[in-house]
Amino acid sequence: QVQLVESGGGLVQAGGSLRLSCAASGRTFSSYAMGWFRQAPGKEREFVAVVSRSGGFTYYAASVKGRFTIARDDAKNTVYLQMNSLKPDDAAVYYCAADRGTTAWGIPTSSSEYDYWGQGTQVTVSS
Repeated sequence: QVQLVESGGGLVQAGGSLRLSCAASGRTFSSYAMGWFRQAPGKEREFVAVVSRSGGFTYYAASVKGRFTIARDDAKNTVYLQMNSLKPDDAAVYYCAADRGTTAWGIPTSSSEYDYWGQGTQVTVSS
């Protein structure tokens, strides 16, 4: 069992940056692939980014590639999402998630593959 707590959301102007953090409880953080998803009002939850258990592999949604960076710090049991050049379309509730069923290099992109979820943090981007 792992608990995930996101932080770092807020209001930012278009073109600005935010860094989201997701702190995980427990001593098995390095056993999980970690992903970020987001959900805007009236839309389905969508994949944003993932980092493998090993930390050596990452994958991004096309809509954020080149602007967002995912990274993990196993010593701090934390995964980060650095978001640059934010657009109004990036506004959503952002969730981090943990997948315990992957290989060291696995980069799951489907929400159904994830076992644990945080409560979400709101990101608002003003135009």
